[in-house]
Amino acid sequence: MTRETGVTDGDRVTVRPRGWRLLAVALRTRKSATMLAFGFSSGLPFALLIGTLNAWLGEAKVNLATIGVLSWIGLAYAFKFLWSPLVDRLELPVLGRFGRRKSWIILCQAVMAAAFVALALTDPATHLGQFAIFAVVAAIASATQDIAVDAWRIDVADEATPVELLSAIYQFGYRIASIVGGAFALFLAARISWEAVYLLMAGFVGLMIVAASLAPDTARPPSGALHALLAQPGELSPRARAVALLVVGASWVWAIAAIARFMVAMLEELPPGAVRPSAADFMRYTGPWIVIATILVPLAVAATINRLRARGRYVQQAADPVRSGVRTFANHLYGALIAPLADLVARLGWGVLGVIGLILTYSLCYNLWSSFAFPFYLDYLHYTKDEVAFASKVFGIVMTILGIATGGYLFARIGRFPTVMLGAVLPIFGNFVYADLAEGGTHLDIVAHLLRLDVLSSAMGSDERMVRLLLAISGENIATGISGAAFVAYVSGIVSKRFAAVQYALLSSLTFLIGSLGRGVAGEMFDAYGYAPVFRWVAAAGLVAVLFVGLEWWRSTRMGARGEPGHTGEAA
Repeated sequence: MTRETGVTDGDRVTVRPRGWRLLAVALRTRKSATMLAFGFSSGLPFALLIGTLNAWLGEAKVNLATIGVLSWIGLAYAFKFLWSPLVDRLELPVLGRFGRRKSWIILCQAVMAAAFVALALTDPATHLGQFAIFAVVAAIASATQDIAVDAWRIDVADEATPVELLSAIYQFGYRIASIVGGAFALFLAARISWEAVYLLMAGFVGLMIVAASLAPDTARPPSGALHALLAQPGELSPRARAVALLVVGASWVWAIAAIARFMVAMLEELPPGAVRPSAADFMRYTGPWIVIATILVPLAVAATINRLRARGRYVQQAADPVRSGVRTFANHLYGALIAPLADLVARLGWGVLGVIGLILTYSLCYNLWSSFAFPFYLDYLHYTKDEVAFASKVFGIVMTILGIATGGYLFARIGRFPTVMLGAVLPIFGNFVYADLAEGGTHLDIVAHLLRLDVLSSAMGSDERMVRLLLAISGENIATGISGAAFVAYVSGIVSKRFAAVQYALLSSLTFLIGSLGRGVAGEMFDAYGYAPVFRWVAAAGLVAVLFVGLEWWRSTRMGARGEPGHTGEAA
């Protein structure tokens, strides 16, 4: 039964549908249709570059070591927050007339379409260097598009289409793109050339340019607003802001330089006998320092700035009358690098530590072992490639979409934190299911028998092995679908519309970094102890996420609520 809720708006009381009806109403709006298209536009290049591209390289007889060299293009998604201030603050010439976020989205889509055409026209067997450069360009454009799309979702959220529903719709479009860029691309490649496949995918990206050009957008804030604010009495003095900029700027410059050095080392010609650096080693040994330099140091600086301003130390006693090119440039840097973090710390206080803890741990249960799924299915359990392709790329993604839809429904039906908590708990059980699968699937067989799935599979000419795999994947993917929708909506709710691009890119990138760092350790553990014990240990680690969700739920209920329309900009 669908419930209705009264929403007070001044003296007027409107009735808003709950549950599936709210989701259905939202899907009919222009914003929601655009969000679906943007989700597709974000998911398609990721699927084509991170997974499908390797199948093309393998068919071209490129050796595994060389394919491994190209794996670092995924780092563009992990470190996209480093150039998020540019996307947030810079108005593009010519394209700027399309809108604050749309202009960046259209630019990135055009670059991606061109890069996919270039990939289609390049033979990886004979011109691998050029092929790699085009793939890198596409990955950077894709990651940059994600920054703008995430910011757009937060900007346009309102009471009619709150950020929770937009996040679920985004995930829905993303997973549809995963099917198109994964299973459908592989299906086509078995019948036409890889070059034709990537030309077709470039056409799909081109269609998204049309969708982006028709999308609504929000107004760009006045260019002089930040300068007028920083000139007021009580704001941090220019000298103190310069010191803060020096510390944060030095940290970010070091991080960018470290990544650039690694990229050069990966691409340069090696002398005979030399070995290329490992992306896993880079993430393991340099990644933590990048996290410290780009996240923890700036957060500490932001907290210090707020503390000094609250105590009236190193602040302007009178309005700052200075107007110069240098001061304007410094204010732009301050507004791009430090002001978003100062806003986050000011709104959340010490709660920002709980937010970071939740983000770091929330996806551990499925992020740590996702890269080992194919070796687990193919090498350890000895399923065939066709069986795994159907189970994971077709059936599995359908189950993920079902999980995302369920997550959107739950947000509308039971609320934000109950859904976030469910998203933290369910993947724990998913890991136990996979531990059972690794040990022969005794409990999965019992469930299949109770549901009469064994009889159904026999009638369809399948066997109990396939039933086990489909059961495990369905449970895991529904859980991760709910969890993914909950996570995107949660982070979107933390972010302020004023600094959407920087804050969301910074917080969401933590999951990519931690996943990359943890997978190196997980691989060693799988080798040393086997799959089943590690699945159970990772499930136990998931309890930490449950604890952080509980703390955040308590903090949110006790200390504050969202401060912006559309359920964004949560305050402490």
